[in-house]
Amino acid sequence: MTLTMLKRMLRPAMALATLAALTGAAQADEANPYNLIEPGTVMVGSLGDAKPYAFTTATGEFTGFDVELLRHVLAGMGFKKDQILFTGQEFAALLPSVANGRFDIAAAAIGITDARKKVVDFSDGYLAGYLSVLSGEDAVTDDVASLKGKRLGVVQGTLQEMYARKHFTGTDIVQFPDNNTAVAALNNGTVDAQFLDYEAAKSYAERYDLKIKVNIPSFDAPAGFAVKPGNDALRDALNKGLHAAMQDGTWRDLYQKWFPGSPMPKQYLPSQG
Repeated sequence: MTLTMLKRMLRPAMALATLAALTGAAQADEANPYNLIEPGTVMVGSLGDAKPYAFTTATGEFTGFDVELLRHVLAGMGFKKDQILFTGQEFAALLPSVANGRFDIAAAAIGITDARKKVVDFSDGYLAGYLSVLSGEDAVTDDVASLKGKRLGVVQGTLQEMYARKHFTGTDIVQFPDNNTAVAALNNGTVDAQFLDYEAAKSYAERYDLKIKVNIPSFDAPAGFAVKPGNDALRDALNKGLHAAMQDGTWRDLYQKWFPGSPMPKQYLPSQG
């Protein structure tokens, strides 16, 4: 048998093998359209102590505004509650864990910044708010200049840390892994103030007789859901679900539930007409 004859005989088999491979890839895409780590299960990284955004109850269940909103969006994509697995982690590790393929999504009121977009992709923004200085010290006033020379607690990797390092010059920035640890340090005098999100600050102020000294708008860095870079299918589906939740009033209802009395950004409310 000549080499030419052998090639002719192999061509149909090679074509069938190629077709089978392509068919298999197509079937895999259909079975896992959102490129999940484990098909049929959404792995979500979040926080266990960031009330009212994301936190765990006494029974260990994750809840909060971000958690309920994401569950609603994922339900619209066909996922049941038991197909969505939340795992708590320190804030600073959330985005690297998404980028490295440990989580499909990170949901923890994560402000969208240019620096973070170099690590992960983000959904469209779904929440904007304020950054607050919390303290029980009379020496810390409503003038941010009073922070000069003081020890200011921040959660490592947060928008608050970035802002503080840029704007609170002369202030000693002290990193903590989470808000509970930082507020404990505030209460025992290790730090003079804590810089955190307004809603969380409000909750801690009520629990520990502390005062919110300063509120700084953060509308230029709205929160978004983080996904692995290049996973456009998942990001686009999240965006579609987010906009549907805003338009049908679900976002509004969840906001009123978790942030009663707080100003409501008009850009997330159902459009008129």
